[in-house]
Amino acid sequence: MSQPAVSELPFELVYSDGEPLETDWHASQIPLLKEVIRQTMAERGRSDFFVSGNMFVYYSMEQARDVARGRPYFRGPDVFWVGGAKPRGPRKAWVSWEEDGRLPDVVVELLSPSTAEIDRTVKKDLYARVFRTSEYYLYDPELRKLEGFRLVGRTYRPMVLDEEGRLWSEQLGVSLGLWHGVWSGQEADWVRLFRSDGSLVPTEAEAQSLRAEAAEAEVARLRRLLEGHGKD
Repeated sequence: MSQPAVSELPFELVYSDGEPLETDWHASQIPLLKEVIRQTMAERGRSDFFVSGNMFVYYSMEQARDVARGRPYFRGPDVFWVGGAKPRGPRKAWVSWEEDGRLPDVVVELLSPSTAEIDRTVKKDLYARVFRTSEYYLYDPELRKLEGFRLVGRTYRPMVLDEEGRLWSEQLGVSLGLWHGVWSGQEADWVRLFRSDGSLVPTEAEAQSLRAEAAEAEVARLRRLLEGHGKD
């Protein structure tokens, strides 16, 4: 039996726990990863997906009721992706019973001293047992350690890093790996996406810069060609 719509619930859904992110790096990494996932989907011609981060994920009425009553509950993954989602307006939360029962297919958690244990135990069990999330990734910015797990049956099996230290995502069709550079005014190691040929999936700003450089190179080529004809 389908669960009632939000408007029919006997309580209000909570959309924020009011807790700030751990560091400026965490606050910048989340939108970066969301942006390059969207870019990846655009390159693959897909619109049937949803990607977000630091957003509540409601998987049952019981969980929603507990959150509404103020009981301690996790707010949701740092970054998550749902395949097959229907395009629609802005969502304040991911409410599974309003999304044909869909739950995240990919989850990325960005570790910190205060969350690492929960991410490796409680959340990992929830994602495997309840969400049935196909791929679960963990990144520890202090140790620069990227890990991935693929769901086999009801258990997560560790993924093996390739020669570049990256992890291939069957769900996204790209690899997750580390990139050192400047993003949002910070020079650091960032979790980025890489195409099958090893090239970096660019952000919108990076893509625009690449297009501008290519255009300038073409103008320079044509100028040299014209100058060469003028000398003949």
